[in-house]
Amino acid sequence: MSLSLPMKKLKLSYLLILLLLLAAMAAHLSGVAAWLDIKWIAAHRDELLNWVEARPIASGALFIVFYAAVVALSLPAATVLTLLGGFLFGRWIGTALVVVGATLGAVAIFSIAKTSFGEGLRSKAGPLYQKVAANMQENAFGYLLFMRLVPVFPFFLVNIVPAMFSIETGTFALATFIGIIPGSFVYANLGGELSTITDPGDLISAKTLIAFSLLGVMALVPTLYRQWCARGSKAG
Repeated sequence: MSLSLPMKKLKLSYLLILLLLLAAMAAHLSGVAAWLDIKWIAAHRDELLNWVEARPIASGALFIVFYAAVVALSLPAATVLTLLGGFLFGRWIGTALVVVGATLGAVAIFSIAKTSFGEGLRSKAGPLYQKVAANMQENAFGYLLFMRLVPVFPFFLVNIVPAMFSIETGTFALATFIGIIPGSFVYANLGGELSTITDPGDLISAKTLIAFSLLGVMALVPTLYRQWCARGSKAG
């Protein structure tokens, strides 16, 4: 008897996850992570700049693909790559390339997780999950935008957790695209100082983190207001 279409889709998703895990392990073991080190980039700054100048379109496309792969594999190199994008392409083009690459990578891992872990969880979920899922689905954009803007939530977790609920891929992609613009611009803008940076964590001040957090809270206000109005109407 042939497998049903949903079962084939589920098995394919698990296979893709396995391939992603193997690729991530291979990246770590092969020493690719060393190429993403600030010291290595600073030592090869002239070569990189010359290559980008000679091939602006090809280098931009390659940067997007590489950034998307790093995000999809959940490699800890997004900050350095964002600095590199600003350094090589300037604050504006660098930000655009980073946002596109990060969004593509996030959507890729979200889609895989949604059709594997997400479908399995939804098929066995109880009433509490259904209630939380309904709330998440109704207010998905506001919640996702909040999580993207506030720097407390790890990027890779925000790629996976929403996949546990029935959130549309388009909503996820749009919230990700918009939500990562401020942080991407800040780091890309600092990319010009890449050769003098030793620790990317020192670049963002407490005031900047607070500003991002407040921006995230402001993005969540409309969602909270709608929920408050809905509860008020039910109570009335």
